[in-house]
Amino acid sequence: MRLAILTGGGDVPGLNSCIKAVVIRAAENGWDMVGFRRGWGGPLHYNPDDDGPQDRWLQQLSPEVVRTIDRTGGTFLHTSRTHPGKVSQKDLPDFLIGSKHAVQMGDLFDCTPHVMAVFEALGIDALIAIGGDDTLSYAAHLHEQGLKVVAIPKTMDNDVYGTDYCIGFSTAISRSVEAITALRTPTGSHERIAVVELFGRNSGQTALISGYLADADRTLISEVPVDMDRLAALVMEDRNRNPSHYAMVVLSEGASIEGGDIIEAGEADAYGHLKLGGIGQHMGDVLTKKTGVATINQSLAYMMRAGPPDSLDRMVATNFANLAMQQLEDGNSGVMMALRDGNYTTVAANTCVQGEKRVDVDELYDSATYRPHVRYALNKPMFLY
Repeated sequence: MRLAILTGGGDVPGLNSCIKAVVIRAAENGWDMVGFRRGWGGPLHYNPDDDGPQDRWLQQLSPEVVRTIDRTGGTFLHTSRTHPGKVSQKDLPDFLIGSKHAVQMGDLFDCTPHVMAVFEALGIDALIAIGGDDTLSYAAHLHEQGLKVVAIPKTMDNDVYGTDYCIGFSTAISRSVEAITALRTPTGSHERIAVVELFGRNSGQTALISGYLADADRTLISEVPVDMDRLAALVMEDRNRNPSHYAMVVLSEGASIEGGDIIEAGEADAYGHLKLGGIGQHMGDVLTKKTGVATINQSLAYMMRAGPPDSLDRMVATNFANLAMQQLEDGNSGVMMALRDGNYTTVAANTCVQGEKRVDVDELYDSATYRPHVRYALNKPMFLY
């Protein structure tokens, strides 16, 4: 059997642990293993008719190659936000211009026929795709086209529908809690208000859990627009009540002010996403105007997913890898690895596109006070949703 593996979308700690575990088990089975490099960019740019080296897009994998990769974060295969079903003219590989394997759809090209041809030319029996809902939705599409696919969910946002947990989330929360706690020092020293912006896109869970565990004064999530007058009054109460005369505010990059838009910028990626970010600075400026107190604005951004994984992400990454390999050994495909009710399981590969995973505001948040409010923990998942 010959397997391929790739990682797509944003990097997270734990990807290398997952890749290593897959490769080790494949070797134990006597299976050949290759890795596509740079996410879906690998099969998109690989040219089956080119006899020259194409190691920019494809790499042979063995236990010797992956021996030490689990000691670092990120993905040693590299990644990208490529969508082979929606390729712009400027991103279309030269060898696909005019090809029947690149079907023009308006201003975009569907290169799925080419991707399928690549897998056939390389003799790939099955693909293990590791990614968020964007990467995995395309993997599910390939399964519908006839490719055997096994999916593994990863994202520091923990927002892939169908699983309670995604690789990378625990480490992102740990990094955030550590940073929020450390920022109390300068904030308290200068008697200011700290506004800490976290990655999380349109799901507020990274902010919710980080603010909850770091005991921030106020936590602003994507799901609840903010009344700045009310927030300013609450934050001043927090600051005046604090013996060290400061306040801590944590917010999601997808947060918004009542009556205002989410702050996005830049060019949309292949999946239609603009770059989020900047709401922390904006809210900090508004708070300063309304309170007269200077703010410390800090965007943690990529620091949340920098460095090696914590033990929980190593555990989940390794177990997802072994579960994925077990599926292939048993002849199963078209499934996504998942954690549900504390148990490892599988769901259909296309589950990720069947809904959205967002904070349950009624159960986990007090919209009036802008604070996490865990009313009932009984029978909830470890990370609450």
